[in-house]
Amino acid sequence: MAASKQQAFWNHPAGPKTIHFWAPTAKWVISIANIADFSKPSEIISYPQQTAVTFTGLIWSRYSLVITPAWLVSSFEDIRLEHGFKVLL
Repeated sequence: MAASKQQAFWNHPAGPKTIHFWAPTAKWVISIANIADFSKPSEIISYPQQTAVTFTGLIWSRYSLVITPAWLVSSFEDIRLEHGFKVLL
């Protein structure tokens, strides 16, 4: 059973063989390392790490505002077709 779950995870379209897995994983690793810095004195905080956290945060914030998920578009299309709404864009 565990082998089949591992195989399914490995072969998933957003699994570890794709960037869709590793980009968020790297962001979480950077964020967790940043949380570990909370207990350090301010003199030894890593400025390159803080810069990486800042830039990845800015990139993901921009991405979240620009991208329209496909499921959202298809949901509106289904509602429009089901209820006969006319949408003028």
